[in-house]
Amino acid sequence: MQVIQTITELRRVLKTQASIALVPTMGNLHAGHIHLVEIAKQHAQCVVVSIFVNPLQFGVNEDLASYPRTLEADCEKLKAAGADIVFTPSVGEAYPDFNTAT
Repeated sequence: MQVIQTITELRRVLKTQASIALVPTMGNLHAGHIHLVEIAKQHAQCVVVSIFVNPLQFGVNEDLASYPRTLEADCEKLKAAGADIVFTPSVGEAYPDFNTAT
């Protein structure tokens, strides 16, 4: 299983794949996420799971900083489930023009 952090690298790796399934997550995975990976494997040769805690999904009074980040444990679960790629972009990678002050 590969862990990829940049869009450029993800595109390079995926361009050779005949079929791709994406399971988008914010991490802190549970059995439901793993079941989605298992279903994705039935439909595509390459299963990509994204783990991205998206700051735009949190309101002003919601605590982005306290959202659980369990990447190591998540990767162990995903590897056991047969995921091919875990895509873990930074906020800057996902939103190059993102300004935390806005």
